[in-house]
Amino acid sequence: MLVALGANALVAVAKLAGGLASGSTALLAEAAHSVADTANQAFLLASIRLGRRPPSPEHPFGEGRQRFLWTFMAAIGLFLAGAIFAIGYGVVELLAGTKEEGGFAIAWATVAIAVLAEGASWVRAVRQVRSEARDAGEPLLRHIRTTRDPNVKMVVFEDSAALVGIALAAGGIGLHQLTGQSFWDPTASILIGVLLVAVAVWMGRDASDLLIGASAKPKERETLERVLEDHPAVVEVVELLTIVLGPAALLVAARVDLRDDLDAAAIEHASSELDDALREAVPDVTEVFLDATPGGAREDAAA
Repeated sequence: MLVALGANALVAVAKLAGGLASGSTALLAEAAHSVADTANQAFLLASIRLGRRPPSPEHPFGEGRQRFLWTFMAAIGLFLAGAIFAIGYGVVELLAGTKEEGGFAIAWATVAIAVLAEGASWVRAVRQVRSEARDAGEPLLRHIRTTRDPNVKMVVFEDSAALVGIALAAGGIGLHQLTGQSFWDPTASILIGVLLVAVAVWMGRDASDLLIGASAKPKERETLERVLEDHPAVVEVVELLTIVLGPAALLVAARVDLRDDLDAAAIEHASSELDDALREAVPDVTEVFLDATPGGAREDAAA
């Protein structure tokens, strides 16, 4: 993570220097993009440390959701970089009209450096995520879409957005050079801003779902319910509730109708077995609460 943070910072400096030297609005927009990425990496590092805090009386289930909070903050930063700087500065330059050509060699050298740096980061990120998806037994795209680990999504989508942003900047610079029309460069900056806003909105929506208390994945819920139903002491699963406590932490609360012939000792034994079975079936389960409830209790309460 520290290596990625340092690499993003160096790329941001290179893009800023190249943008100032060449006068390219698109490269300056990409510099803002890289600054936002660098800040996001810092947010992720902070969230990892904060998320590892042990449970306390104030936070009895730990602080795993710090990861989601700081991901949401990173999305806000990315949105501001795109909406305020890339789009705003691009519009200002577009309205300003024609500007002198020059510095194309510097601009293309900066683009080449950015492609090499961002491309290497993207390849490394995809390899890591592909390995994680293989371990989870999921297709790559599904794993990226459904994982609760914000690092996975942020790194992959930021690196992908960085490559697309560089392609847009290169397109703007190239069209400016070929046609002599300077409006192509700020137009590319505006498109980069729209890209950043889109990625930020997606990241923010995903993080907000987890912040407000998302449930386990459908496959995980099916597995948990099956474990409960298959236990010989359980007659019926009256209600199953799950909530995400962190990237790898799930709380499970279940109301189950147990056999009427079980005594207190048998109920305690069955509860212990169910607790162990749920944790084994879904390794992310960290908290289990079981409530022995007569069958049909939910329907009776509703009536």
